[in-house]
Parts: sequence; C-alpha cells; structure tokens
Amino acid sequence: MKKLRSLKSEQGSGTVMATALVIAALLIISAVLAWIGATRATMQAASAADLSALAAADTARGLRPGDPCSVAALIAESNGAQLSACTVEADGQSVRIATSVPVGVRAMGIELYLAQAQARAGAPPLGAPAP
Repeated sequence: MKKLRSLKSEQGSGTVMATALVIAALLIISAVLAWIGATRATMQAASAADLSALAAADTARGLRPGDPCSVAALIAESNGAQLSACTVEADGQSVRIATSVPVGVRAMGIELYLAQAQARAGAPPLGAPAP
C-alpha cells in the first residue's frame, strides 16, 4: 500500500510566497511610477500654461508680433503640451490659457491620465482690488 502524503506538508509554499511578494512589489513599483508620471505631467502642463499665457499677453499688448492664441499654441507645443483653450479678455491685454499633457503608454497609444493647467497673464481683471 502506498503511503499518502500528508496534507500538512508545506513543501513548495516558499515558492508561492516568493511569487506573491514579487507580484506585490511589481504592483507597488507600477503605482509609484504612474504617480511620478502624473506628477511630472501636471508640472509640465502648469509650466507650459504659464509660459504660454505670458507670451500671449505680450502679444496682446503689442510687445511681439502675431496672434496671441497662435503664439500661445506654439509656446505650449514647444513645452510638450497642447493648448486646450485661449481667451483674450475684454481689456485686450490679458489672456487666459488652458493646457493639457497626456500621460500613458506611448508605444501602445494608451492614455491613462490627462494633466491640465490654467494660467492668466496681463493686466489685473477689471474691478479687481489693487494689491
């Protein structure tokens, strides 16, 4: 008669535990890398929005040639962002800009997150209290 193996044997459980730990570590690393990518994209969108708004406001005030929104789009693209919105305010010297930076897997074309930022540059809004 063959001897049956005891169900209480822990043979091979170390392999299962090691595999589980490796998978958990990979998931944590993936989450951290995704968070870092989203943070970087948010900072990139904010920087592009600020620079685009400043350039567009200078254009609106006549300090540089061109259309304010075209200049803003060019500056946003050169900073790795896309211009989402551009509004020259009623005073004609202030500009509101919105930019976005997609975050995802470029090789597969998957967009996981869209970092967005807004900026305003120019004269203070009409009726705003003086600083």
